[in-house]
Amino acid sequence: MKVVAFNGSPRRNGNTSFLINTMFEIFQNEGIETELIQLGNKPVHGCTACGKCREIQNGKCHIKNEHLNFCIGKMVEADGIIIGSPVYFADVTPEVKALIDVAGYVTRSNNHILKRKVGASVIAVRRGGAIHAFETINNFFLISQMIVPGSSYWNFAFGRNPGDVLNDTEGIQTIKTLAENMAWLIKKVNQ
Repeated sequence: MKVVAFNGSPRRNGNTSFLINTMFEIFQNEGIETELIQLGNKPVHGCTACGKCREIQNGKCHIKNEHLNFCIGKMVEADGIIIGSPVYFADVTPEVKALIDVAGYVTRSNNHILKRKVGASVIAVRRGGAIHAFETINNFFLISQMIVPGSSYWNFAFGRNPGDVLNDTEGIQTIKTLAENMAWLIKKVNQ
C-alpha cells in the first residue's frame, strides 16, 4: 500500500510540507509506504481542453506538461493521494489548480482511472480562505469517484512562518486523525 502526496507550496519546506509529513509519520507506523512530490514552483500548465487525452486514451496530457504527466502516473500507482496547498487569495496555488484540472480531465477521459482511490486534502493557512481551498481539492476527488475520509475538523492548520502550523494544537490533531482514518480506509479498500 502506498500514499503519494503533492506539495503544492512553492516553499518546499513550508507549513504544507509539515502537515504532509505529520500524516506520513502515521502512515509509516501503519506500514504504508509514502512518497512526497514537490509540485509548487514546477513548470506546469493548466488544461487547455484540447481533448487529445480523451481521443488518444493513453492517460497523459498532450501539451508540454511533463511534470503533470509524472504526477498523474504517480496518482495511478498509489492507493491514497494527498494534495496539500497553502491558501493563496482564498484558494489553492496555481500549480495545484493546474494539477487538478489536467489530472481531472485526463483521468476521467481514460476510464476514470482514479475511481475508488482514497484522497485527502491538507491546507496550510495564515488567516482565511481555508474552507474554499479545502473544497477545491475535495471537489476534484469527488468528481473523480474517489473516497474521501473525514477527520475531527476540516483539514487545515494555521501558521505563517515555516513550522508555525505545529503550534496549532487542534489543527495538528485534525491532521493526525485524518491520517489515521485514511490509513484505516486504505487498508479496508485493499482487503
